[in-house]
Amino acid sequence: MKAKYIILAGFLFLTFSGFSQQKKSGQWQNLFNGKNLAGWKQLNGQAKYEVKNNEIIGTTVSGEPNSFLVTDKEYGDFILELELKLDAPMNSGIQFRSLSTPNYQNGRVHGYQMEVDPSDRSWSGGIYDEARRGWLYSLEFNPEAKKAFKKTDWNTYRLECIGTTIRTWVNGIPTAHLEDAETAKGFIALQVHSIGKNDKAGSQIRWRNIRIQTENLKPAPLTSIFVVNTLPNRVSEQEQKNGYVLLWDGKTTQGWRGAYKKSFPQQGWELKDGELRVLKSNGSESTNGGDIVTQNEYGAFELQFDFKLTEGANSGVKYFVTESENNKGSAIGLEYQVLDDEKHPDAKLGAAGNRTIASLYDLIPSLKTSGSRKKIGEWNRGMVRVLPDGSVEHWLNGYKVTEYKRGTPIYNVLVARSKYKDYPNFGMAPKGRILLQDHGDLVSFRSIKIKELK
Repeated sequence: MKAKYIILAGFLFLTFSGFSQQKKSGQWQNLFNGKNLAGWKQLNGQAKYEVKNNEIIGTTVSGEPNSFLVTDKEYGDFILELELKLDAPMNSGIQFRSLSTPNYQNGRVHGYQMEVDPSDRSWSGGIYDEARRGWLYSLEFNPEAKKAFKKTDWNTYRLECIGTTIRTWVNGIPTAHLEDAETAKGFIALQVHSIGKNDKAGSQIRWRNIRIQTENLKPAPLTSIFVVNTLPNRVSEQEQKNGYVLLWDGKTTQGWRGAYKKSFPQQGWELKDGELRVLKSNGSESTNGGDIVTQNEYGAFELQFDFKLTEGANSGVKYFVTESENNKGSAIGLEYQVLDDEKHPDAKLGAAGNRTIASLYDLIPSLKTSGSRKKIGEWNRGMVRVLPDGSVEHWLNGYKVTEYKRGTPIYNVLVARSKYKDYPNFGMAPKGRILLQDHGDLVSFRSIKIKELK
């Protein structure tokens, strides 16, 4: 059978007829014999699991925590396919490379999960880290894939875990692509989500035709969907195909210099352990090493960066920096705020929270979306997306938290009311440099990469 392709909104999708080549490369093994639950065991909650008509049926039970039907065996690299159907609009998921150990929350199941989400959010096929890090790949990164899941019919799920590459499909449409190294091996599990004591029990999910390949694995061809890559200072093959390059190589100062300077600062910055760190100083803003900027200028782009704050720290990532103001302090530009909102006083200044983390500094506050904030000392994933039409988005840990359009009447009014009101055409340069701010506090950056948009 030949592979078939369809084009939807500019994306190339491989339909399931195209998987016939992959199926020939390895030997499929059934994980479910169609008769009983041999090879499986139940952990955590006491939802009901039973076998009928060659299906595993999971049924919700009031007041029970998340329940998991877990494989006896653990799996590292594999390709998994199964079918599932919801009889009611309930949340569920497929655990993989997951664990349950006495020393982690008293045996609570934790690890990767391929989402089953029939809600209006429509994140089916996304990747969640159960009881650990939360969302790793939501379908906000791949909105076209929200259409893949069928709420009232059987759905075919495909999952590839090969090395650090994790990819998912729902009904032949690629839904998520994650590069991550948190867990290399673990069990596979079928989840029945918890419901409250007063919630109506009896909602069901059905699974059938559960099979796996573990040898001679051949991944599906690369697609063009967005990649979430948590591996420090790495650009995957898929990201390269999508046009991403490292903006900082993780080792040297190549491509960067001090703002208003010809070379990289001799002090105030440290390159160590794959991190680009602005060091804490005893002086005020930009009195130690000063800001650093890219050698190149950028117009429309996607900029990704990881950042880690220390307690009370302040910094920022600026864009469309022209260095035309000749300021003594920090160079001027549109700023993605990097801040400890709880401990730094700047979070209380400005207007309506427009100086908090991921805000367009002093102009537009970021949304305080649940799950978008990490604890101080943990790595955050930031992204600035600037489209050719002037539209701009700020993302924080997988959530779009700020959006605006340069040059609109609303934008101009916001600038006129801000600290930038005296700078002509603030933020309107067709191109500018990317800047990392020295605000005198210890802040670390890594995995800085960029894709230029046409």
